[in-house]
Amino acid sequence: MNSPTTRATEGRGADRQQLNSGVTAVRQEYRFDSERLANWLHSAVPSIGGPLEVAQFRGGQSNPTYRLHTPSGDFVLRRKPPGELVPGAHAVDREARVMSALHAVGIPVPRVLAQSEDPAIIGTPFYVMELVEGRIFWDSSLPGVAPDERAVMFDDMNQVVAALHAVSPDAVGLSDFGRPGGYVRRQLERWSRQYEAVPGDRDADIDWLQAWLRERVPAEESVSIAHGDLKCDNLIFHPTEPRVVAILDWELATLGDPLADFAYNVLMFHLPNAIAGGLGALGEAQLRDRGIPSEPEYVARYCERTGRAQIADLDFYLAFNAFRLYAIMHGIRARIELGTAASAHARETISAMDQLAKIGRRLAERARD
Repeated sequence: MNSPTTRATEGRGADRQQLNSGVTAVRQEYRFDSERLANWLHSAVPSIGGPLEVAQFRGGQSNPTYRLHTPSGDFVLRRKPPGELVPGAHAVDREARVMSALHAVGIPVPRVLAQSEDPAIIGTPFYVMELVEGRIFWDSSLPGVAPDERAVMFDDMNQVVAALHAVSPDAVGLSDFGRPGGYVRRQLERWSRQYEAVPGDRDADIDWLQAWLRERVPAEESVSIAHGDLKCDNLIFHPTEPRVVAILDWELATLGDPLADFAYNVLMFHLPNAIAGGLGALGEAQLRDRGIPSEPEYVARYCERTGRAQIADLDFYLAFNAFRLYAIMHGIRARIELGTAASAHARETISAMDQLAKIGRRLAERARD
């Protein structure tokens, strides 16, 4: 999670970095009995002993995440939030399972140390993992990094995504981690239900996009482990080296279409900076000056690594992910009203929803050209 070595940023991403980096006192609605947790922890992980200090990470919108400071070192606890929740959401047990499986085969994820479903300990299910030191960037342009280093970091991000999609679910004991096919159609229906069921204003562009997507779901080429939220701020880069040392936030992980999963990562080239620190405001020359590949270059590198000539339906997958992201933000907006949004700065993430709706429609219209 966010570590003490997260690099300071400059320019357009500085405010978001400051709002989301580091820890703060645990928010009132997310407090629990730390002594009870300490007693459980000393039993579940005998190497962890001594007094326990708990702080809450500022970043994140969904599952509350805490830093546990002990004489044995610092660790991370991630829990299901309290309160009324969408059925099936916030499945921290699934997060722990997929990370444990991937850690065993060398995919960069934190090592899970212990987990519990017992609500008597802190009120909701949770797991504890190692804290990975490094840099988290809430701006995809990786501010504060030299262009040569930035180019290597983008290439390593691309390589890590390709490596994840190369893992056989059967080989790591995850053959039952999700249905084997029909990922995009299921996801489309899942997020359509959330968009339609959650209170809040409807958007005409999203209504149009939802209907357009339902009519054009492409045939699925393959099935892989899909992270579901592959954006820059869910990666930890090494404190000083230009490489990814951990992928975070596996809440949406399942078996799915790797092209849809990769397209969510590519969506950063279209998003405004207000949404996930997107690169959409930067032209090709600006990207090149910063050492960032263009969208076609980034896609071509993934295709080389995964043995594909191209991704024929990339614009569909991009538009699908824009719709999916809008539905997720729609849910965040509802959680703000309920008082269960995990981040104190959750309102920032929904400030550009109208822009996102227009981006999704534009991508769909680009696919028709």
